[in-house]
Amino acid sequence: MISRATLGRNARHALRNQCHSTPNTRRGLAAASSGSFSYQTGDASGVKFASRDFAGPTTTLAVVAKAGTRYQVLPGFSDGLEKFTFKATQKRSALRINRETELLGGELSTYHSRENLVIGAKFLRDDLPYFVELLGEVISKTRFTRHEFEEQVLPIIKLSQKSLLSNTKDLAINSAYGTAFHRGLGIPLHPSSSTPLTKYLTAERLEAYSQAAYAKPNFAVVANGTSHDDLSKWMGEFFQDSPSTPPSSVPPMDMSPSKYYGGEERIAHDGGNTMILAFPGSSSYTGGSYKPEISVLAALLGGESSIKWSPGFSLLSKAATAHSQVHISTSHAAYSDAGLLYVTMTGNAIHIKEASKGVVETIKSVAAGQISKEDFKKAVSSAKFKALESGQNLEAGLESTGAGLVQGGKAFQIDEVGKSIDGVTEDQVKKVAKTLVDGRATVSTVGDLYVLPYAEEIGLNV
Repeated sequence: MISRATLGRNARHALRNQCHSTPNTRRGLAAASSGSFSYQTGDASGVKFASRDFAGPTTTLAVVAKAGTRYQVLPGFSDGLEKFTFKATQKRSALRINRETELLGGELSTYHSRENLVIGAKFLRDDLPYFVELLGEVISKTRFTRHEFEEQVLPIIKLSQKSLLSNTKDLAINSAYGTAFHRGLGIPLHPSSSTPLTKYLTAERLEAYSQAAYAKPNFAVVANGTSHDDLSKWMGEFFQDSPSTPPSSVPPMDMSPSKYYGGEERIAHDGGNTMILAFPGSSSYTGGSYKPEISVLAALLGGESSIKWSPGFSLLSKAATAHSQVHISTSHAAYSDAGLLYVTMTGNAIHIKEASKGVVETIKSVAAGQISKEDFKKAVSSAKFKALESGQNLEAGLESTGAGLVQGGKAFQIDEVGKSIDGVTEDQVKKVAKTLVDGRATVSTVGDLYVLPYAEEIGLNV
């Protein structure tokens, strides 16, 4: 009888050799990396790709497709495409994919955002050929069987719909995006429980949509921890089967530019309280309307401390000390052609009512120029750190880089982002704050509507 140890060694050896021999140009673990966070870009088999080589034993690889909720042609398609990832293909069963990945010690992941669907893998550096082949196979040869759709895909989507109902913060965020942008970026990240999914979502329609989502102009491949030449070689071999153009039988994706509207929506809920005050933000660095001063303003407002046992320097973290039963945070979400700057308040309804007035007053004080030089310097440093950390973070950096290649043919280079934030002035921050408070805001309120205030009661225009 063959021992399990021998079987494991043989299987591992077979998997690594099924993609041919390792090229002579592959760098060893001791080889010098570029030492930079900048990506090298290229094109292989008509597919854009980017890579940066870090000295280390592991590699992270991702396909970033323009298939987020903004671009889905019917409700639930982004969710469905995500849930079908790593299911049966024309060559492998889902079980075989799982077993082979486990034998190689790898990890597989998939998620979607408002603009992108990201299919990723982490693995030992020498296993690059296998995982390039696997991702190429997943996006071009998934079978989209009806039984997998009915037994494994649709039930998971329905569970996520139910979980959304109990989360007032997620409800408020979806409401804020819908109120701010209507369609496009305004489409919920996950379909609500009242969405008639069975009217739109079938395995056959998902298969047809995948041909458009995974057409070569609509996705890019990004890797960390591998040489540019190696990635180019294997992509040229395993990414040939994706269609060069989306099929004419599939409705075209809505490519109209984002438009900010603003407004107010109130949703009654007895499971908690959340209030979001949102304003138009900046696009990503690779977009056409990038404004680094928005990131500095978000850091200046803040709300959460980066230092334990300290309220922090940010203006809203200082204001929040008077409202112990409210959690306040400021976020800025950047997309290819737009962004959303928003302040989130969760907690006791009465305290949120009072805190929301303080938030608006704080933003108006920034617009009036009431910023200390010390706080401004701290905000610039904080914004720069968050931007560089996000770019250095493997998952966030992969998506940003892939999206930049797909949307504008330019990789996300975090060194340049840091320089742009360094150049922000106090006058720029004051000017953008004044623009926000003078324009139309977006206010989304979920919870005890008898207590929680309307936008006009706290001094905002909607």
